[in-house]
Order: sequence, then structure tokens, then C-alpha cells
Amino acid sequence: MPSAMPPPSSREDKSKTHKLALKGSSKTIVEFFDFACNTILFQRGVYPPEDFTTVKKYGLPMMTSCDDQVKAYIKKIMHQLSRWMQKSKISKLVIVITSKETGEHVERWQFDVNVFSDASKSKAASAGPADKENSAPAEEGATAEQKTDDVVQKEIQALFRQITGSVTFLPMLDGNCTFNVLVYADADSEVPLEWGDSDAKEVKNAEKVMLRSFSTNNHRIDTVVSYRLAE
Repeated sequence: MPSAMPPPSSREDKSKTHKLALKGSSKTIVEFFDFACNTILFQRGVYPPEDFTTVKKYGLPMMTSCDDQVKAYIKKIMHQLSRWMQKSKISKLVIVITSKETGEHVERWQFDVNVFSDASKSKAASAGPADKENSAPAEEGATAEQKTDDVVQKEIQALFRQITGSVTFLPMLDGNCTFNVLVYADADSEVPLEWGDSDAKEVKNAEKVMLRSFSTNNHRIDTVVSYRLAE
């Protein structure tokens, strides 16, 4: 049977469809990261409860910071993250909680970003304003099953319920703490001038707990929290 190459318009339409799907998936992931940052800051008491306001998202009451500086910091990171996500440049995002008194990293929330049908790449790292990560390998891509937005939202809801419930096993944070957001990106990624180099900010002698994963049709997010046991 004869074969024929599809006309250019067909290939272009398929490419456009893929780009739109990737853009939509990236938006979902970035939105999740935004709420994840705010939820962790609230649940772990990094900032006082009065610094947060409640909004409805994922069928849950979600806490978001109303502190102007925190909002601006997170917004700037998410803006850059959105650009990198749409180009499949991200392998992970990390939220590190650090003691102001001792400078020790006491808790580390890592969200691994796996892109479906994307070859394994060598990742260099970048981070939020004043932070950049070292290189880390991405996992091999996998084929994603098609799923509806409702299914994705329910998976995200289940993960947020687990993050909220994690206060039952995570140690109380002593004293005042601060946080940093680190973003692992490809070595060839364009990094804003105000972003700086950073080490991985690992928690010493940490216990690690794997949390739920969720996926869109283009990405899968795996979550693990590392924490220091109370002495």
C-alpha cells in the first residue's frame, strides 16, 4: 500500500495542538506550585496565621499570603517558572525552611517535574531570587494516559489534603524560620540577573516521606518532604 507524507498544514496543526496542551499543563503545574508554597508557609507556621487569607481552590479552602513582600517574591518566581515550564526546562522545584537562629535547614519539600515523552536530560539548576541549584538528572519520560481536568483536580486535591495532614508527623518548628524556593532548570536556560547560585540546601540526617503524586497529560509531579527529627 502506498504511503504519503501528510501536508504541512497537518503537521503544523498537530504541533500547535501539542504546544497548546503543554501550555495548559504548564499553567496547571505553576498554579499548583503557587498554592503549594503558600500552603506550606501557612501549615508550617513560617509566617503568622493573620498574614494569610482563605480562597476556594481544588474544592478546598486554601490559604494564601496577604503579605506584600511574600506575595511579590512568590509571584516573581512563578512568572519565571511559567516560562521555563512551557519550554520543558524544569526538573524540580524545592521549598526549603531554614532556622533564622542557627541557619540550619530543618525542612525541605521537593517536587520532581517529569515531562512525558521527553528524553532524559542533564539538568543544571537555577533558583528563586538569590538562589540557584546544582545540576541534577531528570528521570526518563513516560507515556501519559489521557485524563480529564476533573481527574487532575481531584489528584491535586488529594495531595493538598496530604500536605495539610503532614503536620501530624512533622516535628514542630522551633523559633523563627525563613524559606527559600529553589528551581532546577536546564543548563542552557536563560536565568534572570537577580537570581543567584545556591547549594542544594539539604537537611542533615533527614527523615524522608514520599507523598502522593499527580499528573496531567503532559507532566507528572512527585512529592517528597525531608525533615530533621526533633532531638
